[in-house]
Amino acid sequence: MEFFDEITIKATQKAVYSALNDPAVLRQCIPGCGELIQHSPTNLEAKVVLKIGPVKARFAGVVTLNTDQAPDSFTLTGEGKGGAAGFARGSADVLLKEVGEVTVLSYNAKVQVGGKIAQVGSRLISGTAKKLSASFFAKFADIVVKN
Repeated sequence: MEFFDEITIKATQKAVYSALNDPAVLRQCIPGCGELIQHSPTNLEAKVVLKIGPVKARFAGVVTLNTDQAPDSFTLTGEGKGGAAGFARGSADVLLKEVGEVTVLSYNAKVQVGGKIAQVGSRLISGTAKKLSASFFAKFADIVVKN
């Protein structure tokens, strides 16, 4: 499945990019995140608890950032395993464009799931993924603006 969105954040591109690379900020924004460890500037490990329909699972995963085009854009790829619940893997291309005193953040994400999670149906998974993304970016924008 694929989804995309765009949000406007009342902060400079530099501030938004910096916050997107701050594990303390990300941990606060990721729904269900219990732990987020930065192993290097481009590698993170996360432990997250999510409920998708009737399936609730703990996921352990890794995220890798490709920052070759930073701070204008970057790509992240990740994979999480939830034991018997299944797995999720995906990638997202993120663009940051400074327009006056705000930054427009847009993203295009692609996600694949398997196992019990995949059995709940693509409509439910898609809706949950969009809801989780919206929650992440709303919280993220709030934190960036307050800092």
